[in-house]
Amino acid sequence: MSINSSPAVIGIFYGTISGMNDITHLGWFDIALISNIPGIVYLAPTCMEEYMAMLDWGMNQSSYPVVIRIPGVKVVESGKKFDADYSNLNTFSVTREGTRVALIGAGNFYSLAEEVAEKLSAEGVTATLINPRFLSGLDTELLDGLKHYHSLVVTMEDGVLDGGFGEKIARYYSADAMNVKCYGMKKEFLDRYDYKEALKANRLTSEQIAEDILELI
Repeated sequence: MSINSSPAVIGIFYGTISGMNDITHLGWFDIALISNIPGIVYLAPTCMEEYMAMLDWGMNQSSYPVVIRIPGVKVVESGKKFDADYSNLNTFSVTREGTRVALIGAGNFYSLAEEVAEKLSAEGVTATLINPRFLSGLDTELLDGLKHYHSLVVTMEDGVLDGGFGEKIARYYSADAMNVKCYGMKKEFLDRYDYKEALKANRLTSEQIAEDILELI
């Protein structure tokens, strides 16, 4: 499929920490696996409307194999309208302008980034908020632009850190002075785990992330 650029569309369900908690059905390793296959466009919608826009584009284009990570175990409605053309690959969407700190929340963890932004705002920090949309590539122009008014980039993904989306961001900035903090799951097997406890153990609550950011800046 990828080698031949076959325009198939594949939906990934339960790609999330909050899905099935059986050790044989863990759902947080897909980003590291799929996003690193050449030629695949891996999309991460944040809500129902964005999912439908991505699905519509994927079904009507004929250039790429497209994989869509259906957000979490419940696709929430946002009431927002989204651009249905994703042919300009790897272009992130800045949804809120700020300085000092940029929060990049992938897929259903975009809502987590929103919560963190609100907590930072209460402390007098106006963070830039970014919906990356694409998990399989980087918006290097946007990332370069962040260097001018930001000293910290924070990534949040509902998946394993090793080989994941945030690691790509950190690697891109490796030769720069930009500080990058990545949030996701440790590479490990868990069985019959409690979702909220897993989040706390990996510092994936908005309170913990905001606390870390305030210490870093």
